[in-house]
Amino acid sequence: MHARADGQGRPLGFILTGGETSDYSAIPALLAMPVGKPRLFLADRGYDADAVREKLLMHGILPVIPPRANRKDPPSCDFRAYRDRNRIERMFNRLKQFRRVATRYDKTRISFEAFLSLAAAKIWLSHVPEPF
Repeated sequence: MHARADGQGRPLGFILTGGETSDYSAIPALLAMPVGKPRLFLADRGYDADAVREKLLMHGILPVIPPRANRKDPPSCDFRAYRDRNRIERMFNRLKQFRRVATRYDKTRISFEAFLSLAAAKIWLSHVPEPF
């Protein structure tokens, strides 16, 4: 499961791929989501590749991805900006509080995506202020 989140760590959309699929394959779908263009792309080391960085820079998005340990000439990473990635990790943890998401009880992709949407709506509703 790959997700796109806003600056507050609220989910904006999800892309489901197989467990054996590389993280790189989800990037075009994440960028094609009909929400505003991000300024930064915060991701873990699984997304570290020169082609990914070039594609993001071509779209005007600054990649904030730490380099893999085995890179000979590692690119720089803004670790001050990377600290905000904990909001994304907390979003995944909030989603996994729903047992159906954590254990993947749903048999079909459609039902799993539907429940992810419900869980995301519940997360968004927790950020809405209550009426007086």
